[in-house]
Parts: sequence; C-alpha cells; structure tokens
Amino acid sequence: MVRVVILGQGYVASIFASGLEKIKAKKIEPYGVPLTDELPIKIKEIEIVGSYDVDKAKVGKDIYEVVKAYDPEAPESLKGITIRKGVHLGSLRNLPLEATGLDDGMDLKEAVEHLVNEWKELKAEVFINVCTTEAFQPFGSRKELEKAIKEDNRKRLTATQVYVYAAAKYAKEVGGAAFVNAIPTLIANDPAFVELAEESNLVVFGDDGATGATPLTADILSHLAQRNRYVLDIAQFNIGGNQDFLALTDKERNKSKEFTKSSIVKDLLGYDAPHYIKPTGFLEPLGDKKFIAMHIEYISFNNARDELVITGRINDSPALAGLLVDLVRLGKMAVEKKAFGTVYDVNAFYMKNPGPKERPNIPRIIAHEKMRMWAGLESRWL
Repeated sequence: MVRVVILGQGYVASIFASGLEKIKAKKIEPYGVPLTDELPIKIKEIEIVGSYDVDKAKVGKDIYEVVKAYDPEAPESLKGITIRKGVHLGSLRNLPLEATGLDDGMDLKEAVEHLVNEWKELKAEVFINVCTTEAFQPFGSRKELEKAIKEDNRKRLTATQVYVYAAAKYAKEVGGAAFVNAIPTLIANDPAFVELAEESNLVVFGDDGATGATPLTADILSHLAQRNRYVLDIAQFNIGGNQDFLALTDKERNKSKEFTKSSIVKDLLGYDAPHYIKPTGFLEPLGDKKFIAMHIEYISFNNARDELVITGRINDSPALAGLLVDLVRLGKMAVEKKAFGTVYDVNAFYMKNPGPKERPNIPRIIAHEKMRMWAGLESRWL
C-alpha cells in the first residue's frame, strides 16, 4: 500500500481523491495517468489516510463532504477520513475564506511536533502538497531555515516550507517518506531543502506540476529548436475561475507562478526569446475549465516568418490530479530505492520547474524516456 496524506483539500485534491477512488472501483478508466498499469505499485494500492486544510469551512469535515462540493458523484469510500487543521501563515489572505490553523494557537516548532505526531498515527508514506499558490522567498541555507523555525519567524516562512520541514523531521524518525510539491514554491529547487531532505530520508519531487499550456509550449519550443527555427517572441496566458486563479490576482503569488512557467524558454531554446508567459486573470464563470492561448512567432528558412496561434479550454484540476496518481507511486519507489533528496529524472517530466536548481528543463519526450528508465520501464519510443 501507499499511504497518502493530502496538504490542501481544494479542487485539485478533491478531484484527485474522487478520480482515484473511481478508478479503484473500476467506475472510470485511468485516462490522464501517464504510467497507469506499468508501475510495480498499482493504482489500487494507493490509500488516502489523511487530509489537511486551513479553510474553517472544511476543517473537521469528512473528505467526502468536501469532495461532493466539487464532484456530485463523490465516492462513498471517502467517508470517515477527517480533514485536519493544517498551517496557514496567512496563505488565505485576500481570499473570501476564513482561515484556521495550528499556527493560531501554537508556535511553529510546536506545530511541527504536532504534525509529526499525527503523521506517525496515520503511518504516512507520501505527502501531496496542493496548497494555494504562495508568495515566498527561497532559503539561502539550511541554517537560515532552521533559525526561522526556531525563532517562530512567520513573515519569513510559508505553509509549504513548514510542511516540508515537518515532513523531513517525520521521515528521519520513521526511516523514510516522500513529499510531492505540486505548487510553485521552490522546494526541489532550493538547496536548503534538498540538503535537509538528503539528510532526513525524505524524497522531494518538484516544483509545480506540469499541466495545461506550459508543457504544450515546452513541446512546441523543443520542436522549433530541433529544426533550428529562431523564435522571435512568445505570448502565453491562462484565464480561469477557480480558487487558485483568484489567489493569483495577488501580485506576489502571481510572480511565483510566472517564474516557474517562464523558466522553460532559455532552457529549451538556448537563448531568452522575448516572452510573456503568465497566469493572466480570474473570471469566475470559467470555473475550473480555464482558457489558454499562445502565440509564437519565429523565423524559418530564407527568412520566412511563421506564426503559431493556439487556443484551448482545459479542465485545470484533473490535468494535475492525474499526474499525482503516478507521483505518489513513484514517491514510494524512490523511498524504497533510498533516492533521498530530489530526483531530477522524475521532476523533468512531471514538473514545470524541475529540481535540483542547477538542472534545466529538457524536451518532454526526452524527459519521458529518462523518467521511464529511472522507474525500470522499457522505452516506448527507442
């Protein structure tokens, strides 16, 4: 079994929980899960054992009750899993939600101890971080991180950074665990957290799950680079109506997302073509089905100027939720391999900003092959 704890019971987590249970019950096909039946750990072996949130309207409820708000056909197998109080550190500011967290009544060191003790009861193996996008600062060193926790420096830390610190402490005590960071906060790209993970028997996958327009843009840029076409400019934007897009109307949060989305350009082309790649706006009627658009102008043979214009409507949360089904299984495999720290061969395929910091984005078809080789699977293309 793979015992999973969810951090942030929002749209992505709820679609993940609902779809997972439906696949296990053979009510739907596992479309959107890249490695479906290929891994030695099967989808039916994934078990959600815990969930954490800081929305007062969710804390204390069953996952089933919350999932039903996102999916009217929520599986009854989700009943009995209570959403526990997490850490917020102001993560819900500017959102129409009332926050409640462990950090309201404890200092951060106490909150970490509380989480570790609860995770021991749950016998957690893999943590999925799908909290609301945060405004953050990476840490220069592990010493700086540990000092911030010790001094209860709430202005310096985000909820994700505290969760990873707690997961590292937990992993060290129980012998191993994995943390999947599916949001833009730098964890797999922050040497302070990678060092902490390496020394604590923690596997970290990250950062920011590669879904929607960004991996498609990466594939197109790879295609143009391989054919020596010179890219003049790139415009890519997304507009959505879910809670995460609302959060991204905050300038600092948007900057975090923009960084991970824009990191592909120079990595894949070898030069930094002028680009505008951002989550651009919030329009509530769109709901979770975001509008994406991209325009790429480039020079081809004999100075011909060509343009690609692409538009689409994509269900935002299911695109990421399907990847999480793989990542929790790969996380347990990495723990079994003792691949502590971060695993580039996994990150390069599944993440917008693959850690560690010194490793670049690469064409997704190559990343796919590297990931399969790491997992011990046969090549699909060679």
